[in-house]
Amino acid sequence: MSEAGPIPTDSAPNIIPRSAHPVSRANISPNALKVLYRLKDSGYQAHLVGGGVRDLLLGREPKDFDIATDAHPEDVRRLFRNCRLIGRRFRLAHVIFGREIIEVATFRAMQDADSGDDGHHVDGEGRIVRDNVYGTIEDDALRRDFTVNALYYSIADFSIIDYTGGMQDIESGVLRLLGDPETRYREDPVRMLRAVRFATKLGFRIEADTERLIQPLGPLLGDIPPARLFDEMLKLFMGGSALANFEMLRHYDLFRQLFPLTEQSLTHEENHFPLTLISHGMANTDARIEAGKPVTPAFLFAVFLWQPVRERAAQLEAEGQHPAQALQHAGSQIIAEQAQVMATPRRFSLPMREIWMLQLRLEQKGGRRRARVLEHPRFRAAYDFLLLRGEAGEVSKDICDWWTEFQETQPSQGEQQQPRTRPRRKRRNRSRRKPEGKVT
Repeated sequence: MSEAGPIPTDSAPNIIPRSAHPVSRANISPNALKVLYRLKDSGYQAHLVGGGVRDLLLGREPKDFDIATDAHPEDVRRLFRNCRLIGRRFRLAHVIFGREIIEVATFRAMQDADSGDDGHHVDGEGRIVRDNVYGTIEDDALRRDFTVNALYYSIADFSIIDYTGGMQDIESGVLRLLGDPETRYREDPVRMLRAVRFATKLGFRIEADTERLIQPLGPLLGDIPPARLFDEMLKLFMGGSALANFEMLRHYDLFRQLFPLTEQSLTHEENHFPLTLISHGMANTDARIEAGKPVTPAFLFAVFLWQPVRERAAQLEAEGQHPAQALQHAGSQIIAEQAQVMATPRRFSLPMREIWMLQLRLEQKGGRRRARVLEHPRFRAAYDFLLLRGEAGEVSKDICDWWTEFQETQPSQGEQQQPRTRPRRKRRNRSRRKPEGKVT
């Protein structure tokens, strides 16, 4: 298939037998196999689908194992006691095995804006608002987002079923949107973010027609609920490709749709700041994920929004506010404005404020309370943030080195003197002795 050729929609599927592909049941979750076999043994079609098949073909370890079937959600629930149904816009069955959830979806049909069926609806802007019209496996394949995500592994004969040329695109390293790009992006603008994420994750190039409309249609992301954009942000920046995704989002002018205040700050940077701070922050996040260390959205948001907070704090200081008060007010204002675009749960916004406020204390070497700063629950994150600022040239390297050396001179928690405790008082025997009877 050529780089920009149309996707066939009326041809027979390409069936790749087990002998011609590398997908093995040994690499599939045992729980997913249980679901596949029970569906098959009950007379239903059962296929592993989507990213799980794609990753197995590429020799990667899948994050999830999703299943597609002709069984309706209620049928799946009858087959599995450990099943719950979720979703209204897109009805799904979750089969729960402890901490692992196997997602089972019924084959869906393509959307039709003129249809009067109550099962699905496309609004006036082309966005899908309901998607519960069931169809065939071919319908289901053609309504998926990218060709590489439209491959089905059949548990019946272990073959791979390809209706869209996804196998050839995997071999060629091409990420291609299924259908007319403008229609598909208008149906769900988040597909533009997914195109970026899959391209960097897989190392694929984005096909020309798929790429062409990303930047012009980017403002459609403004209609996506803030909570959903937050979820997409986590996938983009906490999957090990944060730096590559940041750079590609800026290339397509999509970063502006996620962090408009930060993008505005980047347009008038000085000495490559704050771009260097963000780039180092993303590289640091990728390194921690690679090393198996924890990462938190609070730190990422603190990096992204630091420059807008600094600029707002400078304005408030110019109006007469004390530096600490100005920084505190600026942080609250910027977080509130960012939340209009992308939701920020309180469990992340509060640590962000603490990381920012600790910068004022860390910018000073001395002080009687310097040892107490080490005891702050956000000290380590704030210290890492200070080091990023030092790498970006915002603060002196001497300050960073001083705090590094100061930590080394402090006794560890086990070496610290334990507070004295009062000796335990001897408990008094409060039991009453029964009086002895008189002897007569």
